[in-house]
Amino acid sequence: MGISQPGVSDLIGRLEAELSTKLFHRANKQLVLTFAGEQLLPFAEQSTVSAEQGARVVKAMMALGGGTATFGLLRNADFYLGTNLAQQFHRLYPNVRMRLLGQNSAETASSVASGNLEAGLVTLPVDDADLDVVPLVRDEVCFVSAVAERCAAPMTIRAFAETPLVLYDAHYADTDPARRQLAGRARIAGVRILPLIEVEYLSSALALVSEGIGDTIACRAAMASEAFPENLRFASFEEPLFDTIALIKRRGQLLSPATREMARLAHSALMAYQNSPHGTAEILPTAGETDAFFF
Repeated sequence: MGISQPGVSDLIGRLEAELSTKLFHRANKQLVLTFAGEQLLPFAEQSTVSAEQGARVVKAMMALGGGTATFGLLRNADFYLGTNLAQQFHRLYPNVRMRLLGQNSAETASSVASGNLEAGLVTLPVDDADLDVVPLVRDEVCFVSAVAERCAAPMTIRAFAETPLVLYDAHYADTDPARRQLAGRARIAGVRILPLIEVEYLSSALALVSEGIGDTIACRAAMASEAFPENLRFASFEEPLFDTIALIKRRGQLLSPATREMARLAHSALMAYQNSPHGTAEILPTAGETDAFFF
């Protein structure tokens, strides 16, 4: 057992004191179970087996032979990662379970802060009072229209507020990071942004704008994708507007090995895509801080 004889005697004595009964008869330098000891024996054996099984589970998780990765993804993650994150992770760690939630960044941030998710990729700004945040890249958000004349010059916030708008993320509305920024600018300018139509998905908004029903916004990564309608035009805002993509985790929390590797893989995929000819975003200096920040 790797324990000295006095150490064993001490452990037995402490157990007997806790149970207020003798577990062994001591005679001729031998230990023989008492009746109480015989009653305890099967439970002790069961506890030993359970402890060994628990240790194996933890070791497997630490070696990424098991465990669960819980990670949140911004809704338009596919534009930026350029790869199937789940497929890559499963190929590397086939015995690790995954729980990937793709939702609005405001809800992802809330899920991480509450502990329902360990970490995630979000678009800033989000409510970060309980989060550790590392900004990674920023991508410009532009005004999009089927009317070329509306995109002939940079878009002012006043002109934007007067435009018939088709905005996406209807469920989250002003909690959506891009719409939060626009709403803040509108308040400063003394105007209000009241969409003509609100839909849930960017693809739906672009389809309506392509038909000339209204105008919208989109990040440059979306405009560079094959799904972006060919007849649409775009213009920067007079004060450029950016989506800043960041890794987040609960403040001070150590990530499980599975989620840590998911975060590493997401970061690597994002950096590789942005360094490729297809990348549209600017890599921020803080992107190099992920090792110290998360791991």
